Amino acid sequence: MSVEGFELDGIPAFNQDLERTPPEAVAELKKRIRAADAILMVTPEYNYSVPGVLKNAIDWASRPHGDSAWKGKPVAIMGASAGMFGTARAQYHLRQMFVFLDMYAVNQPEVMIAGAEQKFDAEGNLKDDKTKELIRRLLESLAAWTKKLR
Repeated sequence: MSVEGFELDGIPAFNQDLERTPPEAVAELKKRIRAADAILMVTPEYNYSVPGVLKNAIDWASRPHGDSAWKGKPVAIMGASAGMFGTARAQYHLRQMFVFLDMYAVNQPEVMIAGAEQKFDAEGNLKDDKTKELIRRLLESLAAWTKKLR
C-alpha cells in the first residue's frame, strides 16, 4: 500500500456556475480521486463538525450531478483534535455524507485521536505507540476492504 496526500489549500470556494468547467485545482482533485483505489480522509474537527475546506472539496468532487468522483470508493477516516472526543463528531458527519456520495466506509477501527498535543512532538511527528498501532490497523482494514469490494 502507498498513501499519496492531497492538500486542499488550492481549492477555491464551490461555485455551481463553474461545476462543468471546474478550476484546475478541482479538476486535479477529481482526477486523483478517480485514480485512487481507496480514499483515506484525515481531518481535524472544528465547531463539532467537518472543517469547511474539507466539505468544500467534497462538494466540488461530487459535482456536477451524475459526475461524482467519490461514487463507489472505499474510504477510511482518521483525525486528531485537542478535545477529549478526538474528531468523533466530524467523522460521524463524514459518514453521513458517504451515504449520499455512495462511498463504502471502513467501520472499525475508529481512529479519533484525542488530546493530540500530547501525542505529537513539536515537528508534528506521532510519538504515541498505541495510536500508531491503531492507525496501522485502520490502514490494514482499508486495504482488506478495498480488495473485498473489487
